[in-house]
Amino acid sequence: MAGVEDRPILFARMDQLANWARANSLWPAQFGLACCAIEMMATAGSRFDLSRFGAEVMRASPRQADVMIVAGRVSQKMAPVVRQLYDQMPEPKWVISMGACASVGGVFNNYAIVQGVDRVVPVDVYVPGCPPTPEGLIDGVMELQKKIMRGGRPVAPAMQAGGARA
Repeated sequence: MAGVEDRPILFARMDQLANWARANSLWPAQFGLACCAIEMMATAGSRFDLSRFGAEVMRASPRQADVMIVAGRVSQKMAPVVRQLYDQMPEPKWVISMGACASVGGVFNNYAIVQGVDRVVPVDVYVPGCPPTPEGLIDGVMELQKKIMRGGRPVAPAMQAGGARA
């Protein structure tokens, strides 16, 4: 029979263990708005296999997700819906802005497109590209995992109804 000295013991602070668990079990909300969504869907396939990073469970309900991946351009009409879905997500929650359109409006510099989803919700990681590659999204997920392991992000700044920061 093995003695106490033969058993492996793990010492860590509770917040470190919680951050480790959060970082390695991300549940993204599937929120594809344009062509970037095709690349987001490709990451769940066997070739790129996002499940290697603990993020294979794409959720259709915001109440079961802790990461919102905004893939594609956000129109002015869609911005309140994005905010409502973000508000319905449980804490702690994170946002990945995927692609040039979601990050800065892309080539659509007009009245109908929000010039960056960060005007609507706080963004943690930006994935560049038009369209961004599945490898880029995987890199973004890995950057988010590093951020979570470091302690996540501070409390999100208050946003007004129009999308402007308070």
